Amino acid sequence: MFESLQDRLGSILNGLTGRGALSEADVSAALREVRRALLEADVALEVVRGFTDRVREKAVGAEVLKSIKPGQMVVKIVHDELVEMLGATGVSIDLNAPAPVVIMMVGLQGSGKTTTTGKIANRLTTREKKKVLMASLDTRRPAAQEQLRQLGAQTGVDTLPIIAGQSPTDIAARAVQAARLGGHDVVILDTAGRTHIDEPLMLEMAEIKRKSNPHEILLVADALTGQDAVNLARNFDERVGITGLVLTRMDGDGRGGAALSMRAVTGKPIKLIGVGEKMSELDEFHPRRVADRILGMGDIVSLVEKAAENIDAEKAAAMAAKMKSGKFDLNDLADQLKQMQKMGGMGGIMGLMPGMSGMKDKLAAAGMDDRMFKRQLAIISSMTKAERTNPDLLKHSRKKRIAAGSGTDAADINKLLKMHRQMADMMKAMGGKKGGGMMKQMMGGLAGKMGLGGMGGMGGMPDLSKMDPKELEALARQAEASGLGKGLPGGMGGLPGLGGPKLPGLGGLPGLPGLPKKK
Repeated sequence: MFESLQDRLGSILNGLTGRGALSEADVSAALREVRRALLEADVALEVVRGFTDRVREKAVGAEVLKSIKPGQMVVKIVHDELVEMLGATGVSIDLNAPAPVVIMMVGLQGSGKTTTTGKIANRLTTREKKKVLMASLDTRRPAAQEQLRQLGAQTGVDTLPIIAGQSPTDIAARAVQAARLGGHDVVILDTAGRTHIDEPLMLEMAEIKRKSNPHEILLVADALTGQDAVNLARNFDERVGITGLVLTRMDGDGRGGAALSMRAVTGKPIKLIGVGEKMSELDEFHPRRVADRILGMGDIVSLVEKAAENIDAEKAAAMAAKMKSGKFDLNDLADQLKQMQKMGGMGGIMGLMPGMSGMKDKLAAAGMDDRMFKRQLAIISSMTKAERTNPDLLKHSRKKRIAAGSGTDAADINKLLKMHRQMADMMKAMGGKKGGGMMKQMMGGLAGKMGLGGMGGMGGMPDLSKMDPKELEALARQAEASGLGKGLPGGMGGLPGLGGPKLPGLGGLPGLPGLPKKK
């Protein structure tokens, strides 16, 4: 989403950090470029003006121009103002009200209200263990109510029975009453939209609000909306009074201006972001993490959370045992590749690694993108059980058969086998008998970086499976505070065959023992 803005700001700020001393003219020239980059990213003009004025005010102070590393001070000021513009802290949906808590979804037609309603209901049901009722108030769009009913069936969430001919306000009143009688904790009202803002829409929204008395009014907006995002947010806020924003299609290739503008103009927090089509692809919005990503600082905390969500603890424990014995066959390699795909593939992981955002394009140019993983999995799938367990069996005739079965050639198979051999050698080194070998050193280095030297677990790392969510959150914050968001800890290993700055094997990441089980 923010790739073009990230590239522009990255090159501007890199120019500043390389300078020994800065003059006011240097800062002004850089801020002119920052202003242009933000305008090109579709951020509203009034928001850009306010942003650059605040940065200039702080950046031309004597303590910056004369500080030891003035360029880095300016980057810090830009980062802090970006966080402030996006909202200093993340805010989640507020359910602190008598049941049933009414959540009203508003927005224009086509912004993704109905799908987002299903995603929020699914999130509240699975994560918060709430009993949710969904009700479609959209009597205009053909099959809108049926769409919500099907989403309810798909996610196992209750939906209000459809009665033809009822007005939206009557449906809202009936939904609240049904939720009260059915013992539901939350009722989500999916209202109708229009292709543009008009008076009848606003009157209908106000009447639904009066009838249902919602605790939360969430404006659903398409993140690909350009400059018009500001008018949309302002109109809904003035006429209906929104409590938060939900941005859909954050996985798109838009320039991200809507996200920066709407929060700044309304002062209302962005609570959730849609990052894909699946019902599970809805994330909380963390302003600091998004600002880190925009400025190419990575987002190690989100990477850790993603790993915790996607890694199967039993498989991780089995992998740890194999690593200790120094065994690593092609079945294990296939498991590692699948784990990486679940975590968003090479591009997704690179985007979250500090200082690695620029590597994505280089890897893609070298043919090392997510398609490579698919090819490698196809090759492994075309092998027999014996071949996967013992790669030494793979002679010319077998390779020919595997290449035909997987739609690849012998060169691709040889590359895969070379990568496997290098990883197997690394696993042996990690499983060395002298106190846990390389793995222990690596984990000890990571633990030291996070200030966790005295904690139990592997080489000083805490056992994540024995920690409750609050402790995990505190650990994530500690990691962020100790600089893991700004650079990779020393002593991390590498993924053979991928060149450039090296990651901890990514055989290492999905293989960490002690991670909590998938929910």
